[in-house]
Amino acid sequence: MSAERIILIRAVNVGGAKLPMARLRDIATDLGATEVSTYIASGNLLCTPSGDPGEFDHALEQAIADEFGYYREVVSRSPAEVEAALVAYPFGDAAHGHLHFLTGVPDSTAAQNFCERDHGGGERLAVIGRDLHIDYPDGAGRTKLTAARIARGLGVTGTGRNLRTSATLVERARG
Repeated sequence: MSAERIILIRAVNVGGAKLPMARLRDIATDLGATEVSTYIASGNLLCTPSGDPGEFDHALEQAIADEFGYYREVVSRSPAEVEAALVAYPFGDAAHGHLHFLTGVPDSTAAQNFCERDHGGGERLAVIGRDLHIDYPDGAGRTKLTAARIARGLGVTGTGRNLRTSATLVERARG
């Protein structure tokens, strides 16, 4: 099995926003996707959507909102795009490296200012295209660099995954 898209849903199965992965697979199938699978219960969906990926992403956001009563951004990339982000990761073998996949390309001045700002945890940041690359030297669990703070600073929302999960998603998508 191979999937054409890696679909990442922001902030599910935390803070009361429950989204059972079996139901997510069913919703994706109902929307016409094939080769549907999930990886861990944090909103990682692998599939081949029918039609335009952007339209599928929007339909998935709407279906989740309609059924579960909350809105969550859906960010999707091809396996090649996630692999390219992994290759471009500028902080070497960072033990706590993350990719924050953005819904769009942030303004270059906002990105530069955000990456140069001290966020309190010694984080190293780089925006490359529509991905924020993060090294959390003390781990992501203690950082003040939240998704909301990233969205305010960059002007676009997104969702983060650690490097290991990102690499596993590429492997699984390629079958």
